[in-house]
Amino acid sequence: MADPSAGADQGIKKEIYTHEAPWLIYSMSWSVRPDHFRLALGSFSEDYTNRVQIVRLNEQRGGFDVTAEFDHPYPATKLMWQPDKTGSRPDLLASSADYLRVWENTDDGVKLKALLNNNKNSEFCAPLTSFDWNETNPEIIGTSSIDTTCTIWNLSRGEAVTQLIAHDKEVYDIAFARGSDVFASVGADGSVRMFDLRSLEHSTIIYETQEEKPLLRIAWNKQDPNYLATFMLDSPKAIILDVRLPSLPAAELTGHQACMNAIAWAPHSSCHICTAGDDKQALIWDLLPMPKPIQDPILAYTAESEVNQLQWSSSQPDWIAIAFAKKMQILRV
Repeated sequence: MADPSAGADQGIKKEIYTHEAPWLIYSMSWSVRPDHFRLALGSFSEDYTNRVQIVRLNEQRGGFDVTAEFDHPYPATKLMWQPDKTGSRPDLLASSADYLRVWENTDDGVKLKALLNNNKNSEFCAPLTSFDWNETNPEIIGTSSIDTTCTIWNLSRGEAVTQLIAHDKEVYDIAFARGSDVFASVGADGSVRMFDLRSLEHSTIIYETQEEKPLLRIAWNKQDPNYLATFMLDSPKAIILDVRLPSLPAAELTGHQACMNAIAWAPHSSCHICTAGDDKQALIWDLLPMPKPIQDPILAYTAESEVNQLQWSSSQPDWIAIAFAKKMQILRV
C-alpha cells in the first residue's frame, strides 16, 4: 500500500483518503453499488444513543462528504448495505444491536423500514453480535446472538424463517457461503460450525480451538467457497480453514504483533486476504503457496493507532477501508 505522502496529487490519483468522524468508529460497510465510493460508519458510545453516518468520496475536495446521519439505539455491532450491485432495488442498510433493523436511504434522508424481533413474548432481548446479508438471495439475512442461536430472516415477509441453537455458548459471527443455503458461525465455545438450510437437523464442526478459546469472526471466501478464515479472541494469528479437510488449519498467518480485530477476503481474487489488528497494521496475504506455510504478507500498511475495523470493497476491489479511533481511511491496494 502507498505511503500517505504519495497521495499529494488531486483527484482519484490519490492513494489514501481519510475521514474523521466525531466519535469512535466501530462498524463500517462499503456500498456495493458500482458508481460511487460510499460507506456507512457506526459509532461506539456506551450511551444508549449512538450514531450512523453515510459518507461519500468527493474527489474534487479530496475527502468525504457526510450525506446522511441518524441516531441508532446502542452501538451497531455490524452495518451492511443490501447486496444490490445493479442499483435496481431500494437503497437499504441493515444494522444489528438489540434487534436487527433495516433502514432505507432516500433523497429525503434515512428512515427505519423494518425492526425484526423474534422474541415478542419477552420484554428482554438477547443482543445480536453480527449478521450477514445473503448475496445470492437478498431476501435472506442471518443473525447471530449471545443467546447461542442463529436466526434466518425473510425480509419481504419480515419474519424469521428458522431459529436454531448453533453453539454451546454465545455466537459471535455468521457468514454465508456463495449461494443461498450454506452458512457458518463461530462463537465463545471455540468452534466453527457449518449449516445447510436444506437440512438443519445436522451441522458440521469444521474446527475447534484448544481449550475452547473463543473465535470472534468468520469470513467466507466468495471466490473459492472451500476456504474460510477466522481468528481467536486476543490472538495475533489468522486461521485459514479448508472445509474439505476439517479440524486442521490449512494455513496460519502470524504476521501481527498484537491481537487481531478484523479479516476480509479479496472480493475479486480467491487467494488474497487482508487482516488488521491492535498492532496498527493492515496486512495483505497471498495464499497461493498453500499448503506450504505462508511466511510474510505481500503488503503492509501502518495506521496511526489500533485498527478496529476492515472492509474490502466488492464494487471497487482496488480499495480497502480501515477504521482506527475516530478515523476511517480508504487505501488503494
